[in-house]
Amino acid sequence: MAENQFLTKKGYEERVALLENLKVVRRKEVAQKLKEAREQGDLSENAEYDAAKDEQREIEEQIAELEEILANAQIIQDDADKKKNVVRMESVVTVHDIEFDEDITYTLVGSSEADSLNNKISNESPLGEAMLGKKVGDTVKIEAPAGEIEYKIVKVKN
Repeated sequence: MAENQFLTKKGYEERVALLENLKVVRRKEVAQKLKEAREQGDLSENAEYDAAKDEQREIEEQIAELEEILANAQIIQDDADKKKNVVRMESVVTVHDIEFDEDITYTLVGSSEADSLNNKISNESPLGEAMLGKKVGDTVKIEAPAGEIEYKIVKVKN
Protein backbone atom coordinates (compact mmCIF):
# COMPACT_ATOMS: atom_id res chain seq x y z
CA MET A 1 0.00 0.00 0.00
CA ALA A 2 1.40 3.39 -0.97
CA GLU A 3 1.82 6.08 1.65
CA ASN A 4 -0.17 9.30 1.71
CA GLN A 5 1.08 12.15 -0.44
CA PHE A 6 0.50 15.46 1.29
CA LEU A 7 -0.36 18.14 -1.26
CA THR A 8 -1.56 21.67 -1.05
CA LYS A 9 -4.80 22.38 -2.88
CA LYS A 10 -2.84 24.25 -5.55
CA GLY A 11 -0.33 21.40 -5.91
CA TYR A 12 -3.15 18.88 -6.27
CA GLU A 13 -4.86 20.99 -8.95
CA GLU A 14 -1.56 21.40 -10.85
CA ARG A 15 -1.03 17.64 -10.88
CA VAL A 16 -4.61 16.99 -12.04
CA ALA A 17 -4.11 19.48 -14.90
CA LEU A 18 -0.76 17.92 -15.86
CA LEU A 19 -2.29 14.44 -15.84
CA GLU A 20 -5.16 15.62 -18.04
CA ASN A 21 -2.68 17.22 -20.48
CA LEU A 22 -0.59 14.05 -20.65
CA LYS A 23 -3.61 11.83 -21.26
CA VAL A 24 -5.50 14.06 -23.70
CA VAL A 25 -2.87 16.09 -25.56
CA ARG A 26 0.52 14.40 -25.27
CA ARG A 27 -0.74 10.86 -25.92
CA LYS A 28 -2.35 12.04 -29.18
CA GLU A 29 0.80 13.90 -30.24
CA VAL A 30 2.95 10.82 -29.70
CA ALA A 31 0.41 8.57 -31.44
CA GLN A 32 0.61 10.88 -34.46
CA LYS A 33 4.42 10.76 -34.41
CA LEU A 34 4.31 6.95 -34.28
CA LYS A 35 1.86 6.84 -37.18
CA GLU A 36 4.05 9.11 -39.30
CA ALA A 37 7.18 7.12 -38.45
CA ARG A 38 5.47 3.83 -39.34
CA GLU A 39 4.46 5.27 -42.70
CA GLN A 40 8.15 5.75 -43.53
CA GLY A 41 8.58 2.01 -43.83
CA ASP A 42 11.29 -0.16 -42.21
CA LEU A 43 10.97 0.23 -38.45
CA SER A 44 14.21 -1.60 -37.63
CA GLU A 45 16.36 1.40 -38.60
CA ASN A 46 13.84 4.18 -38.05
CA ALA A 47 15.25 6.67 -35.52
CA GLU A 48 12.04 8.73 -35.49
CA TYR A 49 10.02 5.66 -34.59
CA ASP A 50 12.45 4.75 -31.77
CA ALA A 51 12.35 8.31 -30.42
CA ALA A 52 8.55 8.36 -30.49
CA LYS A 53 8.40 4.99 -28.69
CA ASP A 54 10.78 6.34 -26.02
CA GLU A 55 8.63 9.47 -25.64
CA GLN A 56 5.51 7.31 -25.38
CA ARG A 57 7.13 5.21 -22.65
CA GLU A 58 8.12 8.35 -20.69
CA ILE A 59 4.61 9.80 -20.93
CA GLU A 60 3.05 6.54 -19.73
CA GLU A 61 5.50 6.45 -16.79
CA GLN A 62 4.59 10.04 -15.88
CA ILE A 63 0.88 9.21 -16.10
CA ALA A 64 1.30 6.18 -13.83
CA GLU A 65 3.33 8.21 -11.31
CA LEU A 66 0.78 11.05 -11.25
CA GLU A 67 -2.12 8.63 -10.92
CA GLU A 68 -0.36 7.00 -7.95
CA ILE A 69 0.26 10.39 -6.29
CA LEU A 70 -3.30 11.56 -6.85
CA ALA A 71 -4.79 8.26 -5.68
CA ASN A 72 -2.93 8.65 -2.38
CA ALA A 73 -3.19 12.43 -2.11
CA GLN A 74 -4.21 14.00 1.10
CA ILE A 75 -5.02 17.66 0.54
CA ILE A 76 -3.68 19.82 3.30
CA GLN A 77 -6.31 21.99 4.91
CA ASP A 78 -5.12 23.05 8.29
CA ASP A 79 -7.99 25.39 9.23
CA ALA A 80 -7.53 24.77 12.94
CA ASP A 81 -4.19 26.60 12.88
CA LYS A 82 -5.21 29.58 10.75
CA LYS A 83 -4.29 31.80 13.65
CA LYS A 84 -2.22 34.70 12.50
CA ASN A 85 1.54 34.20 12.72
CA VAL A 86 1.36 30.42 13.34
CA VAL A 87 3.35 28.27 10.89
CA ARG A 88 1.19 25.67 9.15
CA MET A 89 1.14 23.92 5.79
CA GLU A 90 1.20 26.43 2.90
CA SER A 91 2.59 29.18 5.15
CA VAL A 92 5.18 31.51 3.67
CA VAL A 93 7.72 31.82 6.47
CA THR A 94 10.63 34.23 6.74
CA VAL A 95 13.32 33.03 9.11
CA HIS A 96 16.48 34.76 10.26
CA ASP A 97 19.60 32.58 10.09
CA ILE A 98 21.31 33.65 13.31
CA GLU A 99 24.81 32.41 12.36
CA PHE A 100 24.90 34.04 8.91
CA ASP A 101 22.72 37.04 9.91
CA GLU A 102 20.42 36.75 6.91
CA ASP A 103 16.71 36.33 6.26
CA ILE A 104 15.40 33.48 4.10
CA THR A 105 11.79 32.94 3.02
CA TYR A 106 10.33 29.46 2.56
CA THR A 107 6.93 28.06 1.64
CA LEU A 108 5.96 24.97 3.63
CA VAL A 109 4.51 22.24 1.38
CA GLY A 110 4.05 18.47 1.23
CA SER A 111 7.04 16.30 0.32
CA SER A 112 5.97 15.69 -3.29
CA GLU A 113 5.77 19.47 -3.88
CA ALA A 114 9.13 20.34 -2.29
CA ASP A 115 11.39 22.33 -4.62
CA SER A 116 14.57 23.70 -3.05
CA LEU A 117 15.30 25.90 -6.08
CA ASN A 118 12.05 27.78 -5.40
CA ASN A 119 12.39 27.71 -1.59
CA LYS A 120 9.51 25.25 -1.16
CA ILE A 121 10.40 22.98 1.74
CA SER A 122 8.68 19.84 2.89
CA ASN A 123 6.86 19.48 6.17
CA GLU A 124 9.02 16.36 6.56
CA SER A 125 12.33 18.23 6.22
CA PRO A 126 14.15 19.02 9.46
CA LEU A 127 13.44 22.76 9.18
CA GLY A 128 9.86 22.28 7.97
CA GLU A 129 9.08 19.87 10.77
CA ALA A 130 10.69 22.16 13.37
CA MET A 131 8.71 25.21 12.19
CA LEU A 132 5.22 23.62 12.14
CA GLY A 133 3.05 25.11 14.88
CA LYS A 134 5.60 27.77 15.84
CA LYS A 135 4.88 31.48 15.69
CA VAL A 136 6.64 34.77 15.01
CA GLY A 137 9.40 35.31 17.54
CA ASP A 138 10.01 31.59 18.17
CA THR A 139 13.46 30.12 17.62
CA VAL A 140 13.94 26.68 16.07
CA LYS A 141 17.11 24.61 16.09
CA ILE A 142 17.89 21.83 13.65
CA GLU A 143 20.75 19.38 13.42
CA ALA A 144 22.74 19.51 10.19
CA PRO A 145 25.93 17.74 9.11
CA ALA A 146 27.85 20.95 9.89
CA GLY A 147 26.28 21.17 13.37
CA GLU A 148 23.29 22.85 14.93
CA ILE A 149 21.61 25.67 12.97
CA GLU A 150 19.39 28.19 14.71
CA TYR A 151 16.64 30.18 13.00
CA LYS A 152 14.30 32.83 14.40
CA ILE A 153 10.85 33.07 12.80
CA VAL A 154 10.40 36.71 11.82
CA LYS A 155 7.33 36.64 9.59
CA VAL A 156 4.49 34.21 8.77
CA LYS A 157 2.02 34.72 5.95
CA ASN A 158 -0.91 32.30 5.83
